[in-house]
Formats: sequence, C-alpha cells, structure tokens
Amino acid sequence: MSSVPAGRPRPLNEPASHHSLQAAAPESTWTPSSWRAFPVLQQPEWPDAIALESARERLKSLPPLVFAGEARALLAALGEVCEGRAFLLQAGDCIESFRDVSAPAIREKLKVLLQMSAVLTYGATLPVVKVGRIAGQFAKPRSQPTEVVDGVELPSFRGHVVHSDEPTPESRIPDPDRLVQGDYQAASTLNLVRAFTKGGFADLTLVHTWNREFVAASPAGQRYEVLAAEIERALRFMQALGIDLGVEHTLHEVDVWTSHEGLLLDYEEALTRIDSLTGQPYDCSAHMLWIGERTRDPQGAHVEFFSGVNNPVGVKLSAEASPDDAVALAERLNPGRVPGRLTFITRMGAERVRTALPPLLTAVRATGIPVVWACDPMHANLERTPSGTKTRRFEAIMSEVQGFFAAHREVGTWPGGVHVEFTGEDVTECLGGSDEVLEQQLDDRYETLCDPRLNGSQSLDLAFRLAELMRVA
Repeated sequence: MSSVPAGRPRPLNEPASHHSLQAAAPESTWTPSSWRAFPVLQQPEWPDAIALESARERLKSLPPLVFAGEARALLAALGEVCEGRAFLLQAGDCIESFRDVSAPAIREKLKVLLQMSAVLTYGATLPVVKVGRIAGQFAKPRSQPTEVVDGVELPSFRGHVVHSDEPTPESRIPDPDRLVQGDYQAASTLNLVRAFTKGGFADLTLVHTWNREFVAASPAGQRYEVLAAEIERALRFMQALGIDLGVEHTLHEVDVWTSHEGLLLDYEEALTRIDSLTGQPYDCSAHMLWIGERTRDPQGAHVEFFSGVNNPVGVKLSAEASPDDAVALAERLNPGRVPGRLTFITRMGAERVRTALPPLLTAVRATGIPVVWACDPMHANLERTPSGTKTRRFEAIMSEVQGFFAAHREVGTWPGGVHVEFTGEDVTECLGGSDEVLEQQLDDRYETLCDPRLNGSQSLDLAFRLAELMRVA
C-alpha cells in the first residue's frame, strides 16, 4: 500500500507520526472474515454463491481505493474534533447512483460542500473536517423487505451496488458483478474529487463568490448578509497584511475525505488490506465507514468487522439507543481510547433529541473513551404526505440541530459536527427553506433513489443558520 497503483488516486501525505495515530491492534482472534461467525443483518440474498465468490476474489485483486496513511490523517483531524478544536461536516447523497458518476454531478455536490464548509469555518472560527458521503455510498438498509411501486409489490431497492432500481422483479435480483462495478464507480469518483479539490476548484475566494451569489438571490439574504460581509472583510484583511491570496496554497486546496455506510460486508472484507508501514488492517473502500442504526448490535457481524480495521468509524444512534448501548459500542470499537477513532452520529428527531441525548453524553463521558458527537438531523424527521410521498421539513431538521447543541450545552460536551443528506441539484424533495418548497411542488423534481435530500439552497440555509448557532454555542 505504500506504492501508487496505476489509474488510482495518489495518496496524501502521511501525518508526522503515524504510529501515534493508529488505533489499538485488534485481538488476535479477529480476521477480515471473522464477522461470518456472527449474526448478520441487511445483506442481500445473493442467488449465485459461485458468482459472489468470483466477485469477492476480483475485488481482492484490485488496488485499494484509499490508503492507510490517508485514513490516519483523517483520524488525526477527527482527534482535533474530539478535543473541541475542529468541527465535522459530513454530507452527501442519501444513496449514490451509478448513473450520476459524472463530472457535473460530482462538481455540484462538492461545490455545496465547500460553500457550507466556508460558512461554518468562519462561524465557528475553527477548522472544518470535510467528509463526503461519496465514492461508495451505493447501498442502503431497508426497513421492509418489499416495497410497492406503481401498485406492484417488489423486493425493496437496496442500491445500485446490489441491483437495478427498475421496477421489475427481474431487475431486483441481486447481482454480485455489481460489487465490482461499484469499485470502479468509486475509483472514478475519487479521481474527480481529488482533481477538483487540488486543482483550483476549492479556491476560497471562488467559494466566497458563490456564497455571495447565494445571499444575493436568497429570500433570506438580509439575514445572511452580515455573515457574508464579515467573511469578505476577513479576506480583505489578509490581503492588507500582505498575504497573497493568489499563491497561498491553503486557500486553494482542501482535503475532502470519503465515507459510506459499511453495509455490504462481502464488499468491505474484500477491500481490506494490510498496511505495509504498520502491519495493521485497513478497510480501503473509504477513509471512514459507519455502522447503521439497524446493524449496530455490539454482538453482531458489522460491529465485529469494524472492531478490527483501523479506519475512523462511526455508529448511528437513534432515540431508542440506551446509555448502556452507547457505552458497549464505545468499549467495543475504541478500546484503545484513540481520539478520532469513533464518531457517534445521533439521529433522534426534533421531538426527542433534547431528552434522549443527554443520558448518552453523560454515560459515554464517564467511561473516558473519546468520541466525536455528530448530529444527523435527517433520518428521524422523515414523514409522508397524504399522497404517500416521503419528505422532510427544513424547520424540523433545523430544530433537531438546535436540540443537539442544547443537549451538549446541558451536559458540557462538544457538539462536534453534523451529518446531512444533500444534493447539488435543484430538487424538490424536502419542504421549506428560504425558497419555501411547498407540498404541491414535491413532484416537480423529486429525483432521489431512496430518501429526500436537501437541495443546494436548503443546504446553504442550514449552513448559515448553523454558523449563527455556533457563534453562541
């Protein structure tokens, strides 16, 4: 893994001391395949065992998508979030489509992520760790095994890495060859992400220009004008000090890390590699992986697998999670007490976050295990219109974020980040926002493959309002 395979992304620089940043070595009983002895949920019913084995072997032979040194660099950055010296912005598509692996689609997602990051960096006066739900978010757990599409009951769509979204029984048959296709799609996405973030697209002055354009066009522009003007004054102040904004590389290049839910364990196992520098295993499908609410059983297969790889890992926690659940997961996934190793991503709902979150914060803090706490204000605020369309209300999303900050103020812990689902496209999937998407407009551009996402304007609304909140946190 110390060399750069042809056609794959170049590794980032190693942190100064990778040995001090790696997680504790897993127990000797752990192997990349030891999860198979544990109860496993949310896996496709692959119809052809031979084809599945062939796909696994093909994935094992492919170069890594990311590198261990990059995962350690993200671990160090998340360690800063743990200490309250940085803020995590984790965002991207609900579920990526094989059809959207294109330069324009990826560029628009990155544009929104960079705009949000610039606003939050100024609002919090802290570095923002940028982690995309990108280059691998191709699979999705489902509550029910079947769904009804145009009056026909079909197996639930689980992502393009499993099968097609076409509404026919034949299209919903899991196809192991799509695991390999997912790897190729992720590699293409990664190459574009690196090209954009290191090739001038992330220039801070350009990003600020985009934000000024948003403020000028937004119905809530007056509310955001003060913050936008302050950012512009800060840029002018740097120029007045003699800082050449045109050549200062930190203003032109950024690190955007990749993440996805590590749902399909056949895929994750096949992309696990032993790092040549440390001798430790890393899941090289992404820099960071998370375990979902449905698969977070401490005695289950997903927790077993991710207990052994040295990437930063996350776990989704709903309002149903108990303090004992959170403590058990912290002890299982971060026994070495490494800052940045573990992120708890809470998804509790606007109505419950203020009461459900504080007991978890208190219990985990008492263990002494360092944890990044991030708020996912999307998943527990899902609702259906009378016609059956899934949507989310912007004000409910914002209310959960506010409740998340209030819970941390109550306990005295650091509200370390947010985790949102958005797209750079001008979709109409979530209600509200400064442009006020109305219920009767949902069908205008409802394009998600699974759950409703914030559009670009709503995402920036969220960033500006979150920046206001962080100034008084």
